[in-house]
Amino acid sequence: MRRVRYESAGGPLFLEDVPVPEPGPGELLLRCEAVGVTLPVVRKVAEAAQPIPLGGEVAGPVEAVGSGVDGFRVGERVTGLCFGHGYADFALVHRTMASPVPDDASAVDAVALVRSGLVALGALTAARPEPGERALVTAAASGVGHLAVQLAAARGAARVVGAVSDPAKAAFVRGLGADEVVAYDTDDWGAPADYVLDAVGGDLLTPAVAALAPGGRLVAYSSGGGTVRAYDLLVGAKSVIGFQMAHVARGKPQLYEQWRRELWRLFAQGTLKPSVHGEFALEDAVEAHAAITSRRNLGKVVLVP
Repeated sequence: MRRVRYESAGGPLFLEDVPVPEPGPGELLLRCEAVGVTLPVVRKVAEAAQPIPLGGEVAGPVEAVGSGVDGFRVGERVTGLCFGHGYADFALVHRTMASPVPDDASAVDAVALVRSGLVALGALTAARPEPGERALVTAAASGVGHLAVQLAAARGAARVVGAVSDPAKAAFVRGLGADEVVAYDTDDWGAPADYVLDAVGGDLLTPAVAALAPGGRLVAYSSGGGTVRAYDLLVGAKSVIGFQMAHVARGKPQLYEQWRRELWRLFAQGTLKPSVHGEFALEDAVEAHAAITSRRNLGKVVLVP
């Protein structure tokens, strides 16, 4: 089978031919019809001291099952999170990270919706939203952010503001249901928000905290890091909450599954519509990564082996 790999920090990415892996205990072997590209993986390729397996969301039919697996069968369409090599024709997924794909959804729909949607829904839940509150979503055109905009509206936000790196993304974000779109480099981010869902971090944390109303909550789920001054929180009785999907996936499997069902329910209703920026072949993984690093993507970036 074909697999994308690299040998040193920063790449380059290249294709290699390797044997198809065999599923171990508790694992499923999927034939990949779609593979999600994520910012954390893109960053690790550029920054990690040692090469890492290019993992992420994958979707496709089950080709084989390992020992101890129940609830899945060969031929069933499944999506899940691959912690090993996911940029490939075939990938291994642990059964606890896998879920069926409904008949009315494609593999591309699945990788655009489930993992990114879980992060968006988890971050929104961590913000403890109340109906009628004002929401602000940074990276609003990203794979996670474009779903967070829709979910905030579905949870009853009276006003949803999307913050973006480029004003050219405004029409796309408004099409998701945002009431207003602001660029990061503008001085005015609109009326203060009751909660902010921040996927950017870094230098953007300061203006994001400043955009909060008194008593507001910022949920940081970015891999970009950053620092918040305690004084900036004290003067407005504001709070910052960290959210990482891995803690839920590993420690609260029932909640993880509940959120997955909720995402598919909203998808079936037409309330949640994942958008795909582009579908790239495995041999074009470099271009797929560039779509994210250049910040030009509108929605999810997907590989289609």
